[in-house]
Amino acid sequence: MENNSSKANIQVLDRASCILRVLTQHSEPVNLKVIAEETNLHISTCHRIITDLVKLRFVEKGLTSGTYRLGLRLLQLGNLVRERMSVREKARNSMVKLHNLTKQTVNLSIRQGDSIVYIDRIMRERPGIQVVRTIGATAPLHTTSSGKLFLAEDGFEKIRGYALRTNLEKNTPKSIGDIDTLLAEVSRVKALGFAHDVEELETGVHCIAAGIRDDSGKLVACLSISSPVSQMQDVWISELKHCADDISEHLGFVATPGELYVRPDFK
Repeated sequence: MENNSSKANIQVLDRASCILRVLTQHSEPVNLKVIAEETNLHISTCHRIITDLVKLRFVEKGLTSGTYRLGLRLLQLGNLVRERMSVREKARNSMVKLHNLTKQTVNLSIRQGDSIVYIDRIMRERPGIQVVRTIGATAPLHTTSSGKLFLAEDGFEKIRGYALRTNLEKNTPKSIGDIDTLLAEVSRVKALGFAHDVEELETGVHCIAAGIRDDSGKLVACLSISSPVSQMQDVWISELKHCADDISEHLGFVATPGELYVRPDFK
């Protein structure tokens, strides 16, 4: 049975949703009184919820006093959802190809703040090992091969900030736990163009990852293979990189032959 607090929270969300729906129906900023009338909310209740939505940037104030319109935060979230859907759609064939070749788990992940998020996965049950990260699960950047690729896009100050925020907490005894080791590892990743994590996120699991770029050259996702440590094969690296490059091309990325991607200097 739901408690009163849960019911109240759901009611607030429902009312906020009604306000956003009203704003989508108007091309110009809408007066608070109109919003209250169209949502059947008391004007004070409407004002309180809109004030919170403005703080969260889901709604912004119009040029005329007392008017409101949809905020840019919704556009940012919409673009993020569309980007994820686009990457997943473009990556699926390559993921199937890698899975059929390696018979191992193949992951697609993106960065979200200080973590990576798994947005797609192809796997099969294997005796003796279980990869517990499911679609939608997150993992710290420094403990994963994909996360290291995203960190390789950052400069020293950003990586230092990440280390201070996260304390470089360890998932396993083999996780990186200090800034000097992390910087050395990131430099190696930059030089190789792909990344490993060997039992740094999950004991017994070895992962390799390659980056996926969009039409602007931005690293938007990573493709990775997870396998038992004893079964990982170096020959899979070239195929992994080829598949990641193929997805990048489908997203509009055009690499100059022989191009070395310029990234921030760590010195």
